Amino acid sequence: MIRRQLLAPLAGLALVGLALAGCTGPTGASDLMPTAAAAPTTTTTTPAPPATPCSGPTKSYAPQGALPGPGAMPAGSTMAKISARGKLVVGVSADTYLLGFRNPISGRLEGFDIDLLREVSTAIFGSPDKIEYRVITSGQRIDVLTSGKVDLVARAFTITCDRWNQIAFSAEYYHAGQKVLVPSDSGAKRIEDLKGKRVCAPKGTTTLTRLEKYGQIKAVPADTHTQCLALFQEGRVDAITGDDTILAGFVRQDPYAKVVGAPLSDEPYGVGVAKGNRDLVRFVNGVLEKWIADGEWAASYQTWFSVLGAPPAPPRPVYGRS
Repeated sequence: MIRRQLLAPLAGLALVGLALAGCTGPTGASDLMPTAAAAPTTTTTTPAPPATPCSGPTKSYAPQGALPGPGAMPAGSTMAKISARGKLVVGVSADTYLLGFRNPISGRLEGFDIDLLREVSTAIFGSPDKIEYRVITSGQRIDVLTSGKVDLVARAFTITCDRWNQIAFSAEYYHAGQKVLVPSDSGAKRIEDLKGKRVCAPKGTTTLTRLEKYGQIKAVPADTHTQCLALFQEGRVDAITGDDTILAGFVRQDPYAKVVGAPLSDEPYGVGVAKGNRDLVRFVNGVLEKWIADGEWAASYQTWFSVLGAPPAPPRPVYGRS
């Protein structure tokens, strides 16, 4: 009971911090609404190809030659249209600590996913700040791409064969794994020990779908990871399941929680792109290669995920789609 009384306000404070940060001047807060801003002026003109058998979900489109310099995007390309618009429009999380979250002091969005998007902005404009952020839930990630509301989505987005039938993905840029977070005094050592317990996961995620394999677990869906944390700290759920990157952020926020068990899955993260914009996929893959080669991937990992240990080797890109 003491644990719940002390920590129940924490998630609420996090949400209040996000709201207050939106009132601190020109920090981009006006863009941080799921449906507020109008769709970007570019539209996908290339017909989306029909669904095809998926021989490997992490296989993407290879970059075509060296990256063009900022301001020198190929004529007629998706990147040239973004450059002419003057901003890159992206779908992100603002409450997934360490991946995409609003710093309550500076009011800026930060995290591993944000670092990557700033690299893409730099490659197009020569500046990391030419970005319009649109905060979305996990369940909105595909819709905002297929409707043309954003150019890219970087939001702990697991690459799957089913999703390839609706959108396209960059090469894998981070390899996560689903685990379980429980109270620090829990005797559970793995997900099988949570039979009859209430386990929270966000709607529209592979994490929630995977809970169906454990029939005696009571799956509790929530709109966001932060809502799962609030339910956990209020004692309304007994555990949270999610990618290790996300749960690492929760442990940093809640000293009375711990992560248990071996990974339940492989979760390869990719940048989501509208299916018809293959040139943009190839461009992003070129940016990813440079980000890794320059050592900036490892530097970003060290900044955000040092709690998980020393930086692993970055995922090797897999190409072959045509």
